[in-house]
Amino acid sequence: MPTVLADTQNLIADLIARYRSRVDYLAIRLEESEGTSIMVRGNKVETLSEGLSIGGQVRACYKGGWGFASFNQLSSLKDRLEEAISAARIVGDGETLLAPIPIVQDTRQLPLTGTDPRMIPLKEKKALCDRYNQLLKSFDPQITTTSVRYCDNNQRIIIATSEGTLIEQSWADLEMRFSATARKDEIVQTGRETTGSRNGYEDLTDLDIQVQGAAQRAVNALSLSPVRGGVYTVVIDPILSGLFVHEAFGHLSEADMAYENPDLLEVMSKGRRFGPPDLQIFDGAAPEGHRGSYCYDDEGTSATTTQLIKDGILVGRLHSRETAGKLGEAPTGNARCLNYHYPPIVRMTNTWIERGKTPVQDLVRGIREGVYARNWLGGMTNGEMFTFSAGEAWMIREGQIAEPVRDVTLSGNVFKTLGDIEAIGDDFYWDESGGCGKGGQSGLPVGCGGPSLRIRNVVVGGSQ
Repeated sequence: MPTVLADTQNLIADLIARYRSRVDYLAIRLEESEGTSIMVRGNKVETLSEGLSIGGQVRACYKGGWGFASFNQLSSLKDRLEEAISAARIVGDGETLLAPIPIVQDTRQLPLTGTDPRMIPLKEKKALCDRYNQLLKSFDPQITTTSVRYCDNNQRIIIATSEGTLIEQSWADLEMRFSATARKDEIVQTGRETTGSRNGYEDLTDLDIQVQGAAQRAVNALSLSPVRGGVYTVVIDPILSGLFVHEAFGHLSEADMAYENPDLLEVMSKGRRFGPPDLQIFDGAAPEGHRGSYCYDDEGTSATTTQLIKDGILVGRLHSRETAGKLGEAPTGNARCLNYHYPPIVRMTNTWIERGKTPVQDLVRGIREGVYARNWLGGMTNGEMFTFSAGEAWMIREGQIAEPVRDVTLSGNVFKTLGDIEAIGDDFYWDESGGCGKGGQSGLPVGCGGPSLRIRNVVVGGSQ
């Protein structure tokens, strides 16, 4: 990594010692970020850049009030400290409640098993995007629009607090996204694929089948009949399960969504049953090798694994130090920020449903008429309500997968849907394609995982 911040630790320590008596808590987070961004759309290169970003943030807390300031010049650090402290003292009128954590002094680098993307020339990365884009464009004459996006990012973070924590950690993150849109008369269909890695550049260089799969789905869907809308028993694949547990349930488990919302806190009360006895849901950055993995969060809390649902019952939630302190619970290491421009907020890391015991081939048995859905095109959530679009789908008839259909959307209430899970498959898949958005911080790397699920009473949108 760059060494611009190599001699800053003494400076940070001196400033914190000088200002710590004016607030209850003080934290400085410095960041070096080096990355590449490429966007190819059709025959046009829309983005082709390499960049180095250096900056930092100051967070101060006084009587429960927070002040925040960010900067990209170390010479302005003292002024930003003054600003953050002044803001905290203006708004603070209560009690600072931060759950205690061990004081840590540590240096960690998440290891790469492959090639560091900084070792690959920009020209080679551009050639990779061109190759994938050509695969999309040449797949079928009905393909009208294509896009390929490549991103890599190496980050090095230094966190110092008034409590004595001093942490340095670094990692590399890579992601590619592919999209193909096909048209036949007035029918337009899109196929998408996304993949990511924390392991090395090689994970992105052999994706031809995946890329062509996106184009294939777009073209195939042109000749399919739309699904007939209604309420069905639905079987979803592990990718959709991972999306569901992240978007529909995971965000509701983030404690900052609940501790200032008494109604949601009552709904998300520990000990309440939400699913069948074999349903287990987890979140955690401690499992290694995933895009949501790290050693410490952006407050210096050690990474953990938190069980959210145990045997169908809500047993945990995700915390920053503040939400844990206000709710009298243990911090979980889920305070994260996208970069130095934003303060840490409660965010998911790697979220998954544990594999079950039902053989996958048995999930469709006994379903007279249902829907089998795979992959995803998009989705949205609004509180406890969700709507997801499947990447591809088939009807289930008399316990067998039958004809393919298009325009399948799955909607419902997350709590009712969890309770309607009939069976949990014995398969499992980690989806490393996630880029999570919350509070204006979009694209934060996360991992999602799960098995196939059979769920009754799912509202499926389609033709009447």
